[in-house]
Amino acid sequence: MNAPDQHSTALETDPTAADHGLDQDYVYVCRSGQLPDGYVRRFFPRGLELCLARNHGTAYAVSNICTHMACLLSAGKVVEDGIGCSCHGSIFDLDTGEAIYPPATKPITTYPLAEVDSKIFVRVTAADAAAGEARKQALEQARRRAAST
Repeated sequence: MNAPDQHSTALETDPTAADHGLDQDYVYVCRSGQLPDGYVRRFFPRGLELCLARNHGTAYAVSNICTHMACLLSAGKVVEDGIGCSCHGSIFDLDTGEAIYPPATKPITTYPLAEVDSKIFVRVTAADAAAGEARKQALEQARRRAAST
């Protein structure tokens, strides 16, 4: 199931990672109740576009961009094996990011997630944010090339 996109921006009222015993690279994304089992949501912690999903009670954070043709995984759905892309049916393992069902063959990036006191935090470093932006641009260029042929 999909829910509206959420832009995660730190506010003065947002809980901090340090308040919950996490290192400074963890950023608050949402309350646990905002990610029910079977749901997929899109968030932008520190500007990095992520897909959060909950499967069988466990929350996961992965890149939101499918490695096949740069479709948004947050438009897909949680399936038994992981997260399914709505564009062409690729499925990715939520634990490892591995592409487990074609047409995608390259893995997606996974991010450490901590769920503390009914709050979800994701570890996003400055390097993660920069790499995510570069990956997104490269995939979008590939998608445009494929669409023009």
